[in-house]
Amino acid sequence: MPISATTEGSENTVGNFESAYDAYQSKKRTFNIVVLAIVALCLVLSLISTEFDFYTLISGLPRTGDFLSRLVPPITYDEFWLDVLDWYWDIEKWMVNLLNTLLMAFLSTLLGTIIGGGLSFLAAQNLARHYATYWITRRLLEVARTVPDIVWALIFVITFGVGPMAGVLAIMIHTIGAQGKLFAEVNENISHHPIEGVRASGGNWYQEIRFAVLPQVLPNFMSYTFWRFELNVRSATIVGFVGAGGIGHDLFIAIQLLEFPDAGAILLILVTTIMLIDIASEKLRHHLVGKEALKR
Repeated sequence: MPISATTEGSENTVGNFESAYDAYQSKKRTFNIVVLAIVALCLVLSLISTEFDFYTLISGLPRTGDFLSRLVPPITYDEFWLDVLDWYWDIEKWMVNLLNTLLMAFLSTLLGTIIGGGLSFLAAQNLARHYATYWITRRLLEVARTVPDIVWALIFVITFGVGPMAGVLAIMIHTIGAQGKLFAEVNENISHHPIEGVRASGGNWYQEIRFAVLPQVLPNFMSYTFWRFELNVRSATIVGFVGAGGIGHDLFIAIQLLEFPDAGAILLILVTTIMLIDIASEKLRHHLVGKEALKR
């Protein structure tokens, strides 16, 4: 083949590549412009629909500060401990109700994670054997997490009466929907090589899940479970507003009676509790995963 023909062929290949690359870049720029235009349009419509006003926001900040200052009673340096003890005058009752709230959150997280985790394998498209199973499971999880937990609490308070049981059931159902979706997405991102290995050795579907899927997804499952427990402590507080028990009922009564120092004391207890849970869950997660794996 003449050298000139080879050179001409190389130039054509380079030219075709440059043309294809330019066309790709043009499509990418067009796509980015369209996406930015849609986001800008949604932002404008949201500002108009919600009547969001920066002037109102800025002017209202001092009133917010005034409200927050009412949550803390006057505390002097000379009588610091006496003032704090007077602020937390009903600490024994609040701590008992806090324990009930934590137990509600723990039980609902445990049951919701077990059930949602089991359903997540059916809700993962790469693991479900039949599309109908995948589709039905996905829709059930959507219903469970779409209905707010406080609405579930209202339903169960009417059904089972006032008390922690209604709160546990409400948070559990919402946890099933949330954990099922999160776990399913983790399942869909796994490597299929271990599954093929178990399948090649004659393993059934349950053995594929046990020996090929769980070892890959367990660290993420644990991380999402700890995070969900933190959220459920907050949810257990909120459902107490509708009679589901726990420290949320005390907070609701304090706000209703305009006892702002009591509300501030309860909120501070809740914030401290969430911080301690976060620290403990972080330590436990690092222990389970292994600090060596985190350093790599």
